[in-house]
Amino acid sequence: MKRIYEPYAYEDGPAADSFWPRTVRRKNNWDQLDGEARCDTAIVGGGYTGLSAALHLAEAGVDVALLEAKTPGWGASGRNGGFCCLGGSALDADTLVRKHGEAEARSYYNAERGAVELVAELLERLGIEADLHSRGETMLAHRPEAVSELKAFARKMGAFHGATCEILPREALAEHGFNSPEFHGAITSPIGFALNPLKYAIGLARAADHAGVRIFAHSPAEEMRRVDGYWEFTTPSGRLRARRVIFATNGYSSDALPRWFAGRYMPLQSNIIVTRPMSAAERAEQGWTSNQMCYDSRNLLHYFRLMPDGRMLFGMRGAIRGTPEALAEVLRQTRVDFDRFFPAWRGVETEHSWSGFVALSRNQTPFVGAVPGMQNVFAGMCYHGNGVAMGSYAGRLLAEIVHSGRPTLPWPNLMARPPARFPFGRFRRILLRPVLYARARQDGS
Repeated sequence: MKRIYEPYAYEDGPAADSFWPRTVRRKNNWDQLDGEARCDTAIVGGGYTGLSAALHLAEAGVDVALLEAKTPGWGASGRNGGFCCLGGSALDADTLVRKHGEAEARSYYNAERGAVELVAELLERLGIEADLHSRGETMLAHRPEAVSELKAFARKMGAFHGATCEILPREALAEHGFNSPEFHGAITSPIGFALNPLKYAIGLARAADHAGVRIFAHSPAEEMRRVDGYWEFTTPSGRLRARRVIFATNGYSSDALPRWFAGRYMPLQSNIIVTRPMSAAERAEQGWTSNQMCYDSRNLLHYFRLMPDGRMLFGMRGAIRGTPEALAEVLRQTRVDFDRFFPAWRGVETEHSWSGFVALSRNQTPFVGAVPGMQNVFAGMCYHGNGVAMGSYAGRLLAEIVHSGRPTLPWPNLMARPPARFPFGRFRRILLRPVLYARARQDGS
């Protein structure tokens, strides 16, 4: 496979100390693809997009097989921060309207809202226990100048979602359980909730399996070719032929499978630490007692939430090299920022830390649709760090596109439009350093 980071980034090491696998009691023994198999639709990738697509296709009576290089939920879907919220594009509302027009922006925001609602519906319908908490999500102003952004955000939420947000001034943060010297105000959107991301992913996988999907783990797609009107995939111990194909590999994609992917996505590492459980007295000492999922107003944002068992999850973007040393350094910096945000918890141990890839597109919007020049090949990718909801939505949308060609869900043109290529091909990672530096400068303190 042609991937743009060092090999370590695609191995088990970056997630070896993840908290989420410790919360899953019953493990599945998924079959490996051995020998020859055929299906109507093959799905490559066992994260939210692939599992959602597989489930919805199988429920519509389609014969589906899914190839996963590791196990379902191994990638970003099983190691993210568990924020099911609005998002998917890196464009703010004003830029989205300017570039694509108000009607298209409204269509896109309908998709964002529908994505959150879809996850809630799947959790309830499938009976997935995923440790839900948080009523919406809260954005905190990281400097005084950012307080004006809160009011602009509230106007956007009202205009595009009909939602009323609660704005808190700095002096009210402590009484609402948001005490930190880092913040100058807050706004809470009523849309979204927090969950255990791996429990959700495994729940989707089990539901897809029950619906008849053949899930093949430890079966990476190594080669793809056209044979007698079928697409044929070669894995280490088998071959799979399918009339239709959905690629759902996102930040763990290869520039060579299919070749059209080359340069059209940019993986970016996101890094998370989780503390030991803290007592009520420890939480009160800091004055952070809210169980809201939160993020700050930086471009290079931090995201964090107090979980039901009293642990604090804290994440940030960073690390443009996929080596053990680079990961250790960015996790060290994550802890430095944590201590600055929550000084009373400086002595609270970090019990778990890990890293995984989000994926960006040059268009700064997700892509869901047909792969140009490849008959009956489709893809969903590039959710800009908001894949819990948007990845699930992309999967169902792909299922409808593949099955009937007439999706019932909003499918904005900006999502159907193929992403442009980044400059520098397989060396495009060099773009991250100046971009991240510029964003950090914009963020200021």
